[in-house]
Amino acid sequence: MPIHEHYNPNFFHHQHSFAYIYGREIVFGMQDGMVSLLGALTGIAVGSQDHFIIVLSGFSIIFTASLSMAIGTFNSLSTERKIENRIIDEEKEEIEKSPIEEKEEVEELFVEDGWPKDVAEKMAECAARDNRLMLQEMSYRELGIFSKKLYNPIHKSIVMFFSWMLGGLFPLIPYLFLPVNMAIKISVVTALLGLFVLGSAMSKFTKQKISRAGLEMALIGGTAMISGFIIGQLVDFFVQH
Repeated sequence: MPIHEHYNPNFFHHQHSFAYIYGREIVFGMQDGMVSLLGALTGIAVGSQDHFIIVLSGFSIIFTASLSMAIGTFNSLSTERKIENRIIDEEKEEIEKSPIEEKEEVEELFVEDGWPKDVAEKMAECAARDNRLMLQEMSYRELGIFSKKLYNPIHKSIVMFFSWMLGGLFPLIPYLFLPVNMAIKISVVTALLGLFVLGSAMSKFTKQKISRAGLEMALIGGTAMISGFIIGQLVDFFVQH
């Protein structure tokens, strides 16, 4: 049967999907929110044994940390883009001042990427006739910079904000309904479950088995999570004794 009869254009365009563009912020934000807040709440819960203080601290940490992560995401991406623009401007100047050398360089890069020598020569000649095309090829092949970014720093910052906030709610929820001592333990379980759900959900895009992706996420994040929990318990033991 002809291949085109099975062709699904949406299947081959994950690079335009929400998860592809914002996957890093979703995973990083939610995982960091679960791990960080669990550690903070455990210490506060063990030290205070006061529901009001624990819940108030939890919501305060969630908001301030989410905002901080969003601002950090925006600043880092904006700075990265400014640096890339400066490097591209320098490359543009080199193309204008030394077109022959740049043509030879891009030809070598084509060959290094696996293009046959004769094809690489023709491609380099074609690129040399158009400075815009030459800049695009040099930016990608020599500098490793993609001229067309799929993301907007503001959008990524917003996604980071809500991802961290959502992740932070997992370890906080048990303290809203349970006694403190029980909530401490259930909070760990809830956070681990949240990590498993997060990994399982992302398996749709990583093409891993759902169970494997979920367990991998829970194991990686859980290691840091449980380590923080144990350290908190040890500190409390030595302080109290």
